[in-house]
Amino acid sequence: MNLEDNQKVFREEAYEKLAEIEECMLELEASPDNTELISKAFRALHTIKGSGAMFDFNEIVTFTHDIENVYDLVRDNIIPVSTELISLTLAAHDHIKKMLDDPGNENEEIIDKRNEITIAIRSLIPSNKTVKNDTKLQEDIKTTKSSVYTVYRIRFKPDKELFATGTNPILLLNELRELGECVIVAHTESIPNLNEINPEHCYTYWDIILRTNSEMSAIQDVFIFVDDNCEINIQKIGQDKELDIDFDEKKLGDILLDRGDIDANSLQLALQKQLPVGEILINEGMVDSGSINSALAEQQFVKKIKNTVRKVDVSSSIRVDSEKLDKLVDLVGELVTGQARLSQIANYTMNSDLTTIAEEIERLTAELRDNTMSVRMLTFGTTFNKFKRLVRDLGSDLGKDIILITHGADTELDKTVIEQLNDPLVHILRNSIDHGIETPAVRKANHKSEQGTVTLSAKYSGAHVLISVEDDGAGLSVESIRKKAIEKGLITPDSKMTDKEIYQLIFMPGFSTAEKVTNVSGRGVGMDVVKKGIEALRGTVDVDSNPGKGSTITLKLPLTLAIIDGLLLSIGPENFIIPLAAVKECIELTQKDVEAAHGRHVINVRGQIVPYIRLKDQFHINSEKQEIEQVVITEIGNYQIGFVVDNVIDQHQTVIKNLSKVYKDIDGISGATIMADGTVALIIDINNLLLNVEQEMLVQYT
Repeated sequence: MNLEDNQKVFREEAYEKLAEIEECMLELEASPDNTELISKAFRALHTIKGSGAMFDFNEIVTFTHDIENVYDLVRDNIIPVSTELISLTLAAHDHIKKMLDDPGNENEEIIDKRNEITIAIRSLIPSNKTVKNDTKLQEDIKTTKSSVYTVYRIRFKPDKELFATGTNPILLLNELRELGECVIVAHTESIPNLNEINPEHCYTYWDIILRTNSEMSAIQDVFIFVDDNCEINIQKIGQDKELDIDFDEKKLGDILLDRGDIDANSLQLALQKQLPVGEILINEGMVDSGSINSALAEQQFVKKIKNTVRKVDVSSSIRVDSEKLDKLVDLVGELVTGQARLSQIANYTMNSDLTTIAEEIERLTAELRDNTMSVRMLTFGTTFNKFKRLVRDLGSDLGKDIILITHGADTELDKTVIEQLNDPLVHILRNSIDHGIETPAVRKANHKSEQGTVTLSAKYSGAHVLISVEDDGAGLSVESIRKKAIEKGLITPDSKMTDKEIYQLIFMPGFSTAEKVTNVSGRGVGMDVVKKGIEALRGTVDVDSNPGKGSTITLKLPLTLAIIDGLLLSIGPENFIIPLAAVKECIELTQKDVEAAHGRHVINVRGQIVPYIRLKDQFHINSEKQEIEQVVITEIGNYQIGFVVDNVIDQHQTVIKNLSKVYKDIDGISGATIMADGTVALIIDINNLLLNVEQEMLVQYT
């Protein structure tokens, strides 16, 4: 990899570490004494600084250096976790992100901001503590540990008089442990009987197997003060970098031979016998049991490393550009269409061999489709941190104490859905914070907790995900909304509307009940963006409110936008698709049923009156009327609505194709799909159709 590729990898890793830092800061605000969070933030800062030094991001290294120093003091309980520290760290987080986004941009504004944060960070350090100087920083840059791990074999054999120098060998062994993963074997064969022991003598020596990403000089430095009166032997026995290993698992005899514990002749004599090598060598007095135990420990340690790396190899993940994933999904979509044509041809020809192949291709295509779609799925929790930060910052700006509670972080959604969901959720949260949650003084006067709560949750609901934003604020005022709607001419004073229908008025463009405009929003400002954004995702928005108690906005979204299971319908010569996830059942509509409704577009479904829409009339299709028509009953939010068609054909695996700019604004159509015979079937947008007719139908019959 060249430098540019390495820098790209560093940026991706740094973004992940920045997300960790942001998460730690938001959690530290609630639990400032959590040492694990403090250490996690410190490690993330250290990684950004260390990796940045390796790939020439020296501005980031210098900037992060001071923040790391502060968190080092926080770890030592010298500096407390405070709101000021958290705010400065979040500001530093934002600044590092800008430096990563545009590493070459060093304009005056960026430099001033960096200096401002640095000065503020350094001001937190007590006067009796000094900041590491730039020389030390440059040393840090040069001695940054690499990603290459080396396994060393170390023999530490102290002189008997070691204790007389005031040296404790256990402290030296502990220093080695700090350099990496190690196994230490003590040789105790030289310890005399109790009545012969001199308590001032050291009779023990040690063999150490160490895996570290530090240089050999770091190991030598551990023994720098005892080198003259100890036998120190350091051997490099292998290296591993990520998944590449250049050392083998050696046999016991080979390890003893490498160490010089036995000679080649002794090993050859032992191998000629039919007993384990270690047992033979001990029985023949060629080597002591301590050397055998030490060699076995090395053998097991190397085997453990190789097994761990193999396990990482199996479970490792790779980063893939989202464009490549999108291309893969497009290709799978084309494959699904091709497979459908193959199955149709197989059915027409009645060729058993071709039918068998078509069925196998259909099975493989379905499996490939499901696996490809699963690759695009992301947990909703990946977006939680940005919303926690949003709530914190806006609450602070408005002088409100607000906490964001999240549920359902493991709920998965298509990455495209998550990306397009960001703006609608930001608008909903901003409105809840600004116009929903009251000020601490008002909440206290209303006998509420001074701290407001916003709850963001996600959960599965069949082939959909329900995402809700609930606040414990003032709630929506039906009268205020009605009054504003009458003023704007949206409804007449004598309009009869349910509360839920009145709540939907807040999604009208420019609609707001706020008495004054703030820098954030008023309830309704930008909420039309929410409605349009969710409908673009083939979702729905539901609003519920309890005056004085709070409001809940629930978004119902499909799990994926690329390939869906649909129900294939026909109206005259035209084919249409309805998303199968919205279909509840299909029933017949006879002339007798039509006459029983006395001209109204409703049907009795097991005692429940369900309104229906004639798609033939809606899309102006001229065709002969069928004696028996089909009604597809769908469920949208709390409503059931039927769609009358000529025939229900079959379930259809639908690859969604976007309409061109010429047709994208057609009411009731959200896309198209290519049929097996090459013809096009339009995908019905049932939410949009319902909105077009609900005033004349649903208001009347609900």
